[in-house]
Amino acid sequence: MPLTRRTRLVSAITAGAVAYAAALGGAVAGGAAAADPRPVPAPTPTASSAAPTPTPTPTEVARPVPAAPAAPSPIRTCSVSAEAADGRLGSFQGRVVNAVTGEVLFDRGGDIPSRAASVMKVLTSAAALSVLGPDHRLATRVVRGAEPGTVVLVGGGDPTLSRTPSGSTTAYPGAAHLDDLAAQVRAAWSADPATAGTPITTVVLDASYFAGDDWEPSWARSELTGGYMPEITALMVDGDRSDPYANTSVRSDDPVQRAGDAFAAALGAGGTVRGTAPAGAPVLGQVESQPVSTLVQQSLLVSDNALAEALARVTAIEAGAGNTFGSLQAGVTSGLAAYGVDSSALRIVDGSGLSDNNAIPPSYLTSLLIKVQNREGALWAVYDGLPISGQTGSLRYSDRFSGAASRADGAVHAKTGWIETGYTLAGTIDAADGTPLTFAIYALGDVRDNAKQAIDTWTAAVWDCGNNLANH
Repeated sequence: MPLTRRTRLVSAITAGAVAYAAALGGAVAGGAAAADPRPVPAPTPTASSAAPTPTPTPTEVARPVPAAPAAPSPIRTCSVSAEAADGRLGSFQGRVVNAVTGEVLFDRGGDIPSRAASVMKVLTSAAALSVLGPDHRLATRVVRGAEPGTVVLVGGGDPTLSRTPSGSTTAYPGAAHLDDLAAQVRAAWSADPATAGTPITTVVLDASYFAGDDWEPSWARSELTGGYMPEITALMVDGDRSDPYANTSVRSDDPVQRAGDAFAAALGAGGTVRGTAPAGAPVLGQVESQPVSTLVQQSLLVSDNALAEALARVTAIEAGAGNTFGSLQAGVTSGLAAYGVDSSALRIVDGSGLSDNNAIPPSYLTSLLIKVQNREGALWAVYDGLPISGQTGSLRYSDRFSGAASRADGAVHAKTGWIETGYTLAGTIDAADGTPLTFAIYALGDVRDNAKQAIDTWTAAVWDCGNNLANH
């Protein structure tokens, strides 16, 4: 049968497809049997070729790196809990801190503000050094009075000024003397043509530098008759002691008059009256106390209340807070602010610590005492004034750090405290293992004199433990 034109075309296409399939199958079979190891060259681009679109490189996400594990806290095994439970300590509060790391090693009520007794003098001293500076001196002046034949003795808050003869060593070594001041006044009076030849007949006593109550209402009046605290006035001599050479001596009801009578006698004047100095009156003489750094050390070493109150009041005045007992809260805390320790919990009623109404947390003391131990700024004067266990000041007495507690002799620099409702101790310890510590301990409530021995026993046990002290 003859093929048509359409039949011939289909046959040709079919034959070509079969031939192409056969060729393709052979090529695939040949590639599977023996792959060519040579790299296949990339095609050469032509001008008409389109630029290839680059494939974006995935951004590598940084994987979090685990933080380095915290150093394990040491397991401390040395306990002072038995000593802290001693019934002689009454209501016990205490804190111990590693002075290098700041770690609290022991704490029992350390953040509770409580009466600190004479440990308060550490705060008063630190504030005075901050506001007044270590070189500041308290001056007592005499100026010409407004009336003929009168001079004015102006108190500057120096309780150490002495009525004893120059060269005498009183309860305040290095004190200024009234006879020196009187000699200056006589010389100036005679040298001035306006007064030369006119006798000095009257001494006006000006104690207006301090104002308000002379006696803090919360103090027991027995502190005056017992010889521990005078009325707080800007003009006094020998801390108003009846015996200028004794630390403990009965005080009077009128320190200003005692000072005035002594100066009038030294000057050869007829009598005294109360008043104030005329503005701009010529100065006839002036004497000054030892520098504040020395006064601080004298106050701390024997726990002198008169000095502490004078320093607190002058600090408040120079801080711009006022010149009464009520100004001490603002005045002392403003001085303490320079040390960077939070003072918001402090309640300050006096400078000596005699009041039950003062409130100081042990934690504040241990923080401030780190700076004292490091002798920051002028705080070296506080450290140098702290009594030393078994050796100096109020820690040298026969009933302190005696017996077994004497093993810590020389290692504890601390301020003692005692009022009717508590015994306290706060300071630094050079522990047996070499660790420097700061500490504060309060024994409050119905406690007796034997609380001092219980405090020393606890402190010596802390000295034993050092950095191995356990908080249990």
